[in-house]
Amino acid sequence: MNMSKAAPFLMFQGNGEEAINFYISIFEDSEITSLNREVPEGSNMQATFKIKGQEFMCLDSNINHKFTFTPSFSIFITCDTETEIDELFEKLSEGGILMPLGDYGFSKKFAWVNDKFGVSWQLNLPS
Repeated sequence: MNMSKAAPFLMFQGNGEEAINFYISIFEDSEITSLNREVPEGSNMQATFKIKGQEFMCLDSNINHKFTFTPSFSIFITCDTETEIDELFEKLSEGGILMPLGDYGFSKKFAWVNDKFGVSWQLNLPS
């Protein structure tokens, strides 16, 4: 039986491998599961990687697209400790802070940030 699945797909433009190496360096329980540099014309690299058990697909395109990432699609991370959310906030907020780290009532501690690659992250420490 063929098991279908859904996975977030991130397309970078020239810095995909740098991005996934950064992600797996800051998240515990993360790994690159495949990396292929010999891909069809129009891309530099294809990869799959996992963060906290969630699989992601990635393409590093060498085509200059008129679009990039948008905060309307973000990666939601549930943190286990205050130290974890503080460290992730510091490392992932280089691209901008959409909602500063704080108590918004629905969570003990929450933040929404863009990383240096333009990917949007919601960081949550449940109450």
